Amino acid sequence: MEATGTDEVEKIKSKFMSAWHNMKYSWVLKTKTYFSRNSPVFLLGKCYHFKTDDSGELSTDGSSFDKINKEISGNVEEFRKDFISRIWLTYREEFPQIKGSALTTDCGWGCTLRTGQMLLAQGLMLHFLGRGWVWPDALDIDNSDTESWTAHTVKKLTASFEASLTAEREPKILSNHHRGTLKRNCDDSERRNEVYHRKIISWFGDYPLAAFGLHQLIEYGKKSGKIAGDWYGPAVVAHILRKAVEEARDPELQGVTVYVAQDCTVYSSDVIDRQCSLMDSGKAATKAVIILVPVRLGGERTNMDYLEFVKGILSLEYCVGIIGGKPKQSYYFAGFQDDSLIYMDPHYCQSFVDVSIKDFPLESFHCPSPKKMSFKKMDPSCTIGFYCRTVQDFEKASEEITKMLKSSSKEKYPLFTFVKGHSKDYDFASSPLHEEKHLFPEDEKRRLKRFSTEEFVLL
Repeated sequence: MEATGTDEVEKIKSKFMSAWHNMKYSWVLKTKTYFSRNSPVFLLGKCYHFKTDDSGELSTDGSSFDKINKEISGNVEEFRKDFISRIWLTYREEFPQIKGSALTTDCGWGCTLRTGQMLLAQGLMLHFLGRGWVWPDALDIDNSDTESWTAHTVKKLTASFEASLTAEREPKILSNHHRGTLKRNCDDSERRNEVYHRKIISWFGDYPLAAFGLHQLIEYGKKSGKIAGDWYGPAVVAHILRKAVEEARDPELQGVTVYVAQDCTVYSSDVIDRQCSLMDSGKAATKAVIILVPVRLGGERTNMDYLEFVKGILSLEYCVGIIGGKPKQSYYFAGFQDDSLIYMDPHYCQSFVDVSIKDFPLESFHCPSPKKMSFKKMDPSCTIGFYCRTVQDFEKASEEITKMLKSSSKEKYPLFTFVKGHSKDYDFASSPLHEEKHLFPEDEKRRLKRFSTEEFVLL
């Protein structure tokens, strides 16, 4: 009876915490972000110029676009369309209960898992759609104003609080903006792209069977001692993503693999071995690789000497972003202007979307407005990601990044390195291709134990 009573207390506590987090993170969606007209804006390798004869700034909510000449306005719209087309994964509520817990929301603890999902999603978009792809309906979702979102939020958080107390599923309150899917005429190529667009989002759905959904990532995290409700750092998430891609059984995903750098070192032969490994079908084919490099950009605070390198990385089209943030909050960094980083924020609680149904609504998976943050506010712990489709692409990328590392490093040692050979040639206990019984080999566990004291903490 005592154990049962304790379980009931934990359930009630969990419901109250869920209600609080749902309310806390339901208020922030759309804020004005100002961009200088006189400096280029970079977004995952794409460069946009907003330069005009007038001085000042413009906001990304569309209020200043009509003041800019037609040529520049087109460029601003291209940036907006490109940014909105990136996949945005945020806190969600009222999804199926996470195994081994009473949690039906990740509000307050799942931000780094969400930013890791966004980075992986960008890698998959490069793989299936290419960097030039943009969502044809991107600009159509940016028409709601702050007042309508606030009214929707009040209704949603009230329903959420009541549902949490009564253990009932929250009634779905959706604005007209979110109902249905935007329809338009499209040709075969656009239809093919839209199929992949939806398929990629569905892989990140919040239900147990989704390959890269929160439920699966938490299961892989358990093998490193993490449970639902814990906070996860960028280095741990990098390894969880690697395991998730390894275990994915969808035939479409057999052509992609993930490599995680060891001790800030990318071993070229290990990467190439992963790219040239056999698929599950036994067919020999070169796989694309997503390379994840957990690094620290300084000690307790970010070293400003690394700013130019980070900007250089985000200027590469094969960069898939950075899992980072500021102390206590994780963000997905995707670009920059001057000394400010452009990011997508997962700290907004949205209702569960069932991605298994046909024509599920896409709007909540695309961020309507970018945010900016000064580089000096960035937490030094982060994970950098790259995508290479072929072995030749990897060799070219390693040369390009190595030059960038050398030119940006004012110290004796670069932030990370590419070396020839395998990790086992340098006295590592196991090869990355070794079939592991646990998520991390012992040498990785020792490194991650060191990382774990330096990363994000629960809000």
